[in-house]
Amino acid sequence: MFLSLILILLVAFGSLSLTYLFTADEPLMWRLCAGNVIGQVVFGLVCFVIACLFGFTTATISFSLLTCLLPLILFGRKDTRQKFSADWQAAKQNLEGADFSKFLRFAYYAAFFVLFYFFFERALLETKDGIFTGASNNLGDLPFHLGTIFSFTDGQNFPPENPSFAGVKFTYPFMADLIAASFVKMGAAVRDAMFVQNVFLAFSLLVILERFTFKLTNNRLAGKIAPLLLFFSGGLGFLWFFKDTSQTTKGFFEFIWNLPRDYTIGENFRWGNSLITLFITQRSLLLGMPLTLIVLQKIWELFATENTEKKQRENPFSIFHFPFSIFLIGLLAGTLPLIHAHSLFVLFVVSAFLFFFNLDKWREWLAFGVGVGVIAVPELLWAMTGSATRTSEFIDWHFGWDLREMNFLWFWLINTGIVIPFVVLGIYLICFPQSRKDTKEENKIEDQRPKTKNQLLFYIPFIFLFIIANAVKLAPWEWDNIKVLIYWFVGSIPFIAFALAWLWKKDNFFKLAAAGCLLALTLAGALDVWRVTSGAINYKVFDADAIKIAEQIKQKTAPDALFLNAPTYNTAVVLVGRRSLMRYTGHLASHGIDFREREADLKKIYEGADTADAFLQKYEIDYVLISPEERSYFQTNNLQFNENFFQKFPIVAEVGQYRIYKIKN
Repeated sequence: MFLSLILILLVAFGSLSLTYLFTADEPLMWRLCAGNVIGQVVFGLVCFVIACLFGFTTATISFSLLTCLLPLILFGRKDTRQKFSADWQAAKQNLEGADFSKFLRFAYYAAFFVLFYFFFERALLETKDGIFTGASNNLGDLPFHLGTIFSFTDGQNFPPENPSFAGVKFTYPFMADLIAASFVKMGAAVRDAMFVQNVFLAFSLLVILERFTFKLTNNRLAGKIAPLLLFFSGGLGFLWFFKDTSQTTKGFFEFIWNLPRDYTIGENFRWGNSLITLFITQRSLLLGMPLTLIVLQKIWELFATENTEKKQRENPFSIFHFPFSIFLIGLLAGTLPLIHAHSLFVLFVVSAFLFFFNLDKWREWLAFGVGVGVIAVPELLWAMTGSATRTSEFIDWHFGWDLREMNFLWFWLINTGIVIPFVVLGIYLICFPQSRKDTKEENKIEDQRPKTKNQLLFYIPFIFLFIIANAVKLAPWEWDNIKVLIYWFVGSIPFIAFALAWLWKKDNFFKLAAAGCLLALTLAGALDVWRVTSGAINYKVFDADAIKIAEQIKQKTAPDALFLNAPTYNTAVVLVGRRSLMRYTGHLASHGIDFREREADLKKIYEGADTADAFLQKYEIDYVLISPEERSYFQTNNLQFNENFFQKFPIVAEVGQYRIYKIKN
């Protein structure tokens, strides 16, 4: 773990200096967290390009790391050193002294860090009995990400070929896994690499979201509330929890330590808590969201601030009055196709709306667009060429997201609870301040807030995202619209947080109401997060024999060998980075890949049909895996399974019920 920690810190500190190129008034902790995100993006992109040209080696990774440290030369500028020194002194002052407010501030961040530590520690569990996961929704996603990481470290998979569907380009946003693979290639354990990356990205998201909310509301308490709303997101599932506690025969504390189900995702609930359904499972979003929020904050500043041209002239990094800072932000946004494509879609929608609301700043918008295009267009062209993903699978009319047979209003009520009413209240309080009675302190803050109409205009594209995600399917699997809906929620959080902060600043009755509403907004999500961190879940992903056979495969097969295995998510081939003819159909379908022909041919081979040998030759299969997964898959689906057919081939590896047959001589 120490090696992964050192690499993360080097990447973060190296890119911290880049934040001085596009923003002047951020605290040091924000710069460190933004540096972590930007540094990983730069590191991953450079590493990807060089690995495609020269291979994925320690020299490639070392050069990419040095590239991330190059921005430190910016500290050679006197003004940058002065700004950093001022930020450092401000950070020291926040830690010096022993008053209650400083203790609360420290406890706030420490509590979140501890939460992330124990939560992500459950993502991958290694025991003598095999590999487990302690997260309810991570059973299929963990092996997918492991397969991606090992395809880079052990499969020499550059330029990236889809390890789950051999022979086609790997267009899934893989940057987060490539970064973890780089740490593994340098000597870190895969569990440590994923764990450290997850914890630091989650903490960076916390700080970046807090600052984003403060920028929109100019309310520090709202900023502190915002991460609670995101990381403990949920609906009215806590009502079902109370029902379960009243019906259980167990004691209350025994029940709490062994929660039987999730309360934000299941048959009745589809708006899963962000930590358990998104950040631990979809690692690309954990990198994509903080990057997107950095860009959105800069877009907000561009949109809401007047006289940007004058400020641009005063910026020491301006070049011939060119809006360099917004261009740089565009470059960062342009990396999103390989990080999280739906985040790029969100930025496109938001910036398109705000451009038409703010035409007088067309130079800045043009600079932003050019910056995005410089990076994004080549990435998109690369991803779309030779891809098996069918873009037609991503767009279709589909009303109500994943409401199934529920009433639309009831569905959103039980899934989000009082989110929408509090969004409305927050908009009212921010955009119509003349209608409310504030304290002198609040009025002073009001004088510092940008024009109130801007917040409402800024929120309009997020409303559009909510509408479009409820009218159109934006992914082959309709539930994946949550990748867009989560940004509607993130855009709503500042208004919800401001409404709660406003209530809290009133008398004791309103303080009680604010606390109760915050509890209602977060309790269901907190229960699901607790279910993970408490150790109530232990799902086996790979048994001990799968790990042993994987070691033999590494020793006895070529890195680019092609395997035939059952189309399940946890085939042992995942652990060696070798290519599979096809793996889990659920993943392939969600990526828009038509796998039906291969699946039919795969079944014919395992059936031992007359055409089996012809199909083995057609796909140039090197090895066939026979294991409990293959036997279970064919038995569960009532399909014929002829293990005797493979006895004519030599066995090159065998452990327990696992056998590897060599097909090619």
